[in-house]
Amino acid sequence: MLAGERGLAKQMAMRLLLDMAAAAGATELVPIKSAHLSGVSPLTGGLGLRLFLARLGSEEGVSMAVPTTLNSAGCDEAQFDEMRIVAPDFLQHNHEIVTLYTKLGVEPTQSCIPYEWEGVVVEGEAAWAESNAICFGNSYTGLITNRESGLSALACALTGYSPKYGLLHEAARRPNLDVYVTTTLSDPTDFSLLGDWIGRQRQPHWRTPYGPIPVIRGLPADLNHEQKKALTAAAANYGCPLLYIEGVVPIPDDADFQATLTFGAAELAKRYEDLRPKTAVSLIVIGCPQASVGEIRAVAAALAGKTVAPDAPPLWVFTSSANKAIAEKIGIADQIRRSGALLLENTCPEVVPYDPSWVKHVLTNSMKAEHYIKSGLNGIPTSVMPLADCVGLATGDWGIDETRPAAAGTTKKAASVKKAAAGDKPEATGAFAASGHGLPSQGDFTVTGEAFVTDTPITLLGFVNRETAVIEEPGHPANGQSMAGKIAIFPKGSGSTVAPYVLLELFYRGKAPLAIANTEIDQQSAPACSLENIPYAYGFDRDIIANLNAGDLVELTRRGNVVTLRVVERR
Repeated sequence: MLAGERGLAKQMAMRLLLDMAAAAGATELVPIKSAHLSGVSPLTGGLGLRLFLARLGSEEGVSMAVPTTLNSAGCDEAQFDEMRIVAPDFLQHNHEIVTLYTKLGVEPTQSCIPYEWEGVVVEGEAAWAESNAICFGNSYTGLITNRESGLSALACALTGYSPKYGLLHEAARRPNLDVYVTTTLSDPTDFSLLGDWIGRQRQPHWRTPYGPIPVIRGLPADLNHEQKKALTAAAANYGCPLLYIEGVVPIPDDADFQATLTFGAAELAKRYEDLRPKTAVSLIVIGCPQASVGEIRAVAAALAGKTVAPDAPPLWVFTSSANKAIAEKIGIADQIRRSGALLLENTCPEVVPYDPSWVKHVLTNSMKAEHYIKSGLNGIPTSVMPLADCVGLATGDWGIDETRPAAAGTTKKAASVKKAAAGDKPEATGAFAASGHGLPSQGDFTVTGEAFVTDTPITLLGFVNRETAVIEEPGHPANGQSMAGKIAIFPKGSGSTVAPYVLLELFYRGKAPLAIANTEIDQQSAPACSLENIPYAYGFDRDIIANLNAGDLVELTRRGNVVTLRVVERR
């Protein structure tokens, strides 16, 4: 494959895998049993995805080496008009992307919940790229997968192999956060708030090379499917690839806990209060990740004998085609439609381009939806309430100006976790140089430019403007700063597995960083750098973040296998 004897697509894929293997210190490739690809909607994959797939699709006879499924698309093509999407050429671009994937041999499931599909392999080594599915699969099934990016998962699917590194080693599947839940959680949205809250506590000094992996204590031992799904999906917002629940998933003895966190009634009530809608809602969305049959039943039950009120926000329910077919068969799909709600398939709330002329405030029951709808993908204020309250607003059972019940109970308050501010980092002075590693596919280079430096992981999808490379994440130390034309120095990426396509789009638009230097190998940045030869380095022998300032003039040089980063001039 590497020599090109199996075609260009597999050659590119194998080159990327060997780059990732070398960067991770892997010494072998292992066969995988399945793959799941993210990066389908034109909203998330954008121009970078379309150009890259067209490049692969120009070669005849390309096929996946293992059963490969496809993530949620950007719309329900059969109900496109009902979704009132006005983004130019969106339906055409959506169809083009799904068609190109299908031509490559990918099963066009268009679902972010492959673990609910009959026939999908959820055991053994795999290469999955959908953050909620990775976390769910690693936590509750026999699946063993790294948190692949859309690009690296595609490379694995094309070749049938993955480098054996990270979570493919049992020793790496160890928890690093100890979380105590001291209040009763029952509604799936309670669990969604918990998962997101854990990720929000992240600190730059924590050692979490594969993302936060919490042990969660104090939960019931009989969690249902919807509770597990809500918890893992929200935890994945901040890069969690795996979690352990006391009494449900055996906890390894050799955990290296970076912090102990406590989530009680006060924390739950505060999150509900912060997230409840305080102004008029334009649209209500349920099903992120796509609704299970159980969630569709819950919506149907809440709508029983009711209709969406004429003056209430529209109610859209998102699910997979497989679950929608079941809902049709047992009659609950008709029940939902009779109420005036829209039942959509093949798409998910976070990947839809909403029309800003009327969608000005979204209500959902999912912290995953909240995390991404409010991001730069759509930039729409988003509130969160339990499913029953979401449906109740749609049916006119209550109004925004009414007081909703808050979570009750009191408990020991969690110790506060101080967030690092941009000004907390001491100014670095004097000469500095550090040596690191590069990707095997890249040759010698010398790049000189202004340093972009942050000690906090960067969420490329939704929180980096894909036209300007400006960080758009309130609370992030680098919020408002641009990486374009600079040497970007940061720990690693976080968030969605579609992130490499954002970097590809920045590259195609001429707005990418001149080079990227990470403290550790990054599945978000390295794949795009490998494919488009953006100078990349990682794993330095000195702390490059503590010893560099934003604005310093720096030089990144590669000679042979050594990459050197040095200060040319202090800011």
